[in-house]
Order: sequence, then C-alpha cells, then structure tokens
Amino acid sequence: VLVISCPCALGLATPVAVMVGNGVGAKQGILFKNAAALEMTGKTDVVVLDKTGTITNGTPEVVDVVPGNGYSETDLLTFAASLEQYSEPIGKAIMEYVGQKGIKPQKIEDFQVLPGNGLRCRLSSEAVSQNERGLCAGQNHSQISDHILLGGNGKFISQYVTLSEADKTLAEELASQGKTPIYLAIDENKLIGILAVADTIKEDGILAIKELKEMNYSVVMLTGDNAKTAEAIGKQAGVDRVIADVLPDGKEEVVRELMKEHRVIMVGDGINDAPALTRADIGMAIGAGTDVAIDAADVVLMREGLRTVPAAIRLSMATIRNIKENLFWAFVYNIIGIPLAAGVWYPMFGWKLNPMFGAFAMSLSSFCVVMNALRLNFVKIYVNNSKYRIHQKMVSKNVEGNNKIEKETGTMNKTVYIEGMMCGHCEARVKKTLEAIEGVASAEVSHEKGTAVVTLTAPVSDDVLKTAVEAQDYTVKGIQ
Repeated sequence: VLVISCPCALGLATPVAVMVGNGVGAKQGILFKNAAALEMTGKTDVVVLDKTGTITNGTPEVVDVVPGNGYSETDLLTFAASLEQYSEPIGKAIMEYVGQKGIKPQKIEDFQVLPGNGLRCRLSSEAVSQNERGLCAGQNHSQISDHILLGGNGKFISQYVTLSEADKTLAEELASQGKTPIYLAIDENKLIGILAVADTIKEDGILAIKELKEMNYSVVMLTGDNAKTAEAIGKQAGVDRVIADVLPDGKEEVVRELMKEHRVIMVGDGINDAPALTRADIGMAIGAGTDVAIDAADVVLMREGLRTVPAAIRLSMATIRNIKENLFWAFVYNIIGIPLAAGVWYPMFGWKLNPMFGAFAMSLSSFCVVMNALRLNFVKIYVNNSKYRIHQKMVSKNVEGNNKIEKETGTMNKTVYIEGMMCGHCEARVKKTLEAIEGVASAEVSHEKGTAVVTLTAPVSDDVLKTAVEAQDYTVKGIQ
C-alpha cells in the first residue's frame, strides 16, 4: 500500500504542466509572470483593449489643418509645434509634419500636461514671431510672453473658448472619419484652428479581435478619444463595445465596473494604462510599451501584434486542461492500485498486488503525467487564417512593385542585420535610434528576424547606421 500510494504523480501533475506551459509561452513571445496568471488567463470572458498603441499602431499622422479667425496655416502650425514639441505621440506626429513644411517651433515656458484633456504653455519672452499678424495678434513683441497657448479636445478648449457651430460640425465630421480633432487656442479666448490626426489599425488587429469573438469573448475598446472618433475606429476594428472620453484614472474605474459581472483581461501599453492593468483579473502589456505598463501587468506580450492575446488565452486553456488530465491519471492509478494492494479483492477473487508491480505502477503513473505535460509543446496556439496568409503573400508579391515606387519617389531601402535583439523593447530602442539619423524616414525592426529595414530619403553611409546601432550595445552583422 505504501509503495503504490506514493503521491509522486499528484505532486507532479500541476507544476510540470505549468512549467511546460510557461516554456511554450516564452517560445511564442508570451511571458506569464506566475502560475496564477497562466491559470486565470483562460478563465476570463471579457477583453478590454486600449486604443492607441494597442489596437492602432500608435503613430498618428497629421491629415487635416484648418486655421480659423484670420490665422494662416503657417500660424496654426507654428503654434501647434510650439505647444506639442514635448508631448507624445501626437506631438511627434505634429513635429514631423511641421518639419516637412520647414516650420520651427517657438520657445515656450511653464509647459503643462493636463491628462486626458490637453496641453498648456506660455510663449517664452525670447520667442520672435515670423508673422506679426498671426503670432502677436496685433500686440507688441515685448508683450509676447503674455500669450498662453492651449491645445486639446473640444471639452477642454470649450472651458476657455466659445466654439461656433461651424467649428463643432467640422470636428464631428473629422471624428466620424476616425480622425482625432485637436483644438488650438491662444490667450484663453481665441481659437486658432483645428488639427486632425489619424492613427491606423494594426495589421493583425482586426484578425485578433475576430479570433477573440469566435472564442466567445466580449471585446471592449477603451480610449480617451471623443466618442465619434472612437466609434469609427471601433467599427473598423470590429469590437463589441466602445467606451470613449475616458480620463486616465477613469480606465481603472471602467475595469472595476466590468469586474463586477465578468472576469476581465486588460490589454495596454502606456503609463495611463497601468492602474487598469493592475486592477484587472489579468493585465497584459505589449512588450514594446512603457516599463510602467510592463511592471504592472501579469502577462507580457513580447510580440507587438495583437494575435498574441488570443494565443495566450488558448495556451492557458490548454494548460488547465492538461493539469486536469494529469490529475486524472494520478488518481486512476491510486483508485485502482490501493484497494488491490490492501487485499480488498483477495477474499472474493484472489487478486493481490506484488510490491514489485506496485513500484512499477507508481513509476508508470509519474511517467504518464510527465509525458502528458510535454504534449503541450505540440499545442497550436495560433490559428491558421487563410485570409491572413493570402494578405502576407500579396505583400511579398508586391515588393518588386514597391521598389519601383521607391525609386520614383527618391527613397531607397537598406536591410541591417543585427545580433542581440531579444524582445519588443530592443526593437523599439533600435527603431528610435535609426529614425533619429538624418536621412532615415523610417525603420521596420524585427527581433525575431534580427533585421532592421531602413527607408532612406537621402544617402546615409553603412558606417553611420552601424555606429548608431552598435552604440546601443547590439552587433551589426552586415548591411544590404
């Protein structure tokens, strides 16, 4: 009885499955911080997705410039650049746009970020206007330091400026197209104009949301954008519900309310998402996101795409199912073996158990549990999607055509082969370094392929690219 009832198999049933499940996740770019996260991920029923940087690429572009009240487009862009030069990610988009126009920002003081609302600053007394009519609005240059700049959403700006019906209608029209309107005002009483920025949905975002819905998950998009913009993006992405106009601290409250009736996964990548990631049953952080978000999350998705979210859920479900199978095998051996070893059936049937066979059965139960756990290595957590594969083939077939277009537009590509990149953080670091080089329009970096495809608008030597990358402690193996 002592030999056959040795609880080795029971002791192995859960930890072996968890260990193998964590290993499979790590190979696929999914890092579970603990066993509880691995278990709970598959028991949820609602997925809340942040919009910017999670559903969308997080790299907005300026698409509309609408000056007002007698200001010119140059005036509006000068103001916008001055106000947004220290903000992200919209500020980066505006600075890139004004840079292409040859417009330089003015110096500012008392810069303030008002979370969920907008920005505020005061023009520096050192600032000199290139356009007296626009920048100083009829004032002397000596009084320029009195000018206050404001930028943000309609709700914020309307506290200082009375918006006309035409302004509101224009903003609503832009928002209905999935664009984010940004109002700019001066001196807290005069609207300068409206800028509109747009962000594109990630290539695999729609597919990932479709997979989640097929798994009977309710998908919610959470954003601080105005309702019309959010609804337009949500419709394109295919989410079940859109919650918009949410301040950073409001995200945590929304998640808390959802948790009253559901088990919730929160997916985000920014500092503003950290409280919601901590509050949710399971917080998932995009690996290329901020350190604060990664630290607050239970699961880190090292691949930037959203398809790792349904993949993580499938892996969790497969692991829990495997644990139950392991426990079944462990109990079956004991349920059959212990009565046999104790002689329960000997008076009736003459059945008994030799201790040698008892030891063999005990070892076999442990063997079955371990081998069953190793089956997790063969679980397919990514669904093959024919449309996605067709799209990828179309992209590959169009490479030749894209090269022709690049020649016509004066751009060229270089592929940098890099050794040492391990995760999304490494990708973001290399991307930022390369794009900071003059002449580099963009850089597509993949730690899995070990490459950085750099698009150049001006000649950049291989040595410059190599030096920049190796300054970040990576090794350049070659450049083509």
